[in-house]
Amino acid sequence: NTLKNQAVAAAKEGMLSSLGVDADGSDGEQMTKSQYEESKPDELRKDIRMISGCQDKQTSADVSNVEQFELPDPAGQAGGACTSTLLNILYADEKVPEEDLSFAEVVSTMREQLSEGSYTQVPQLSSMNPIDLNAKFDLVPDTATGTRRAVMIGINYVGDRPGELSGCHNDVHNMKKYITDVHGFDEENIRILMDDGENEAPTRSNIIAAYKAVVDEAEE
Repeated sequence: NTLKNQAVAAAKEGMLSSLGVDADGSDGEQMTKSQYEESKPDELRKDIRMISGCQDKQTSADVSNVEQFELPDPAGQAGGACTSTLLNILYADEKVPEEDLSFAEVVSTMREQLSEGSYTQVPQLSSMNPIDLNAKFDLVPDTATGTRRAVMIGINYVGDRPGELSGCHNDVHNMKKYITDVHGFDEENIRILMDDGENEAPTRSNIIAAYKAVVDEAEE
């Protein structure tokens, strides 16, 4: 788990620093909400939303067999419990187009299904700006126009014994299938970073460069 722990620690330190919190997590000089909003860079004033697999104190499960999630033509047996659950819900929602799920319903359904499967992780929804949790959930809003682009990252921590994972690469392939089949993303507009020796390596610099590129290429 060495590489994974180092990456998590570095990311946490950077996040805490940007929020004005000491590295030990204390909030001695933490910004107020108004101070944060005033100092927030333009990039963070966009609609940036994140569904994370668990609470900060938890870890997300790596599942050896995703058959229980009933994904259409999964990339392999292994996968992440969070990603597989989300895809199961989204595919089911596509079959009933007259009944749109809200942000709140998607997250609560994920939590319920994971709990029923004896997974203790609790998915979280975060947003850089306030959102209506009862609004329709969609990875691509109905009002979106222009080219659809994606950056997809899968890190199995290959060679990091005993912390090597099995399902992260498959998660990328399964999510890629969903956004191409359902949302019409084109292959040439999907940038993949994985530690599989075939795709671009998911190093810190490569990940940042990929995000910057997709932002630069995006249309207002």
